[in-house]
Amino acid sequence: MRESGGQPSGQQEATVYIGTKPVMTYVFEVISQLSSGLSDVKIKARGNSISHAVDVAEVARRHKILEGKVQLKSVSIGTERLTNRAGRDTNVSTIEIVLSKTGEMAPPASPSA
Repeated sequence: MRESGGQPSGQQEATVYIGTKPVMTYVFEVISQLSSGLSDVKIKARGNSISHAVDVAEVARRHKILEGKVQLKSVSIGTERLTNRAGRDTNVSTIEIVLSKTGEMAPPASPSA
């Protein structure tokens, strides 16, 4: 679900790939990454998952833990050429949303057992 990039110091970021899990699963991953000290989190999706990626970004930005401490840094859209199950090449839309931390935040509380 995440990947650490080889970023220069001060430019740390993680990538959250959006799939078919519930939106809040990805929101908590974004919150966790930003709370762990990373400055940016990329949210990536393609095809039918694009709407989930937008939902994740918006819910994360408005979540009580992050509200006022995270801003939308950039949104990139594109197209990837993939081979489908039938063996045909097809175009698939992609989106990359980058959220950037603007203030300090406390680490998320651990769930009690």
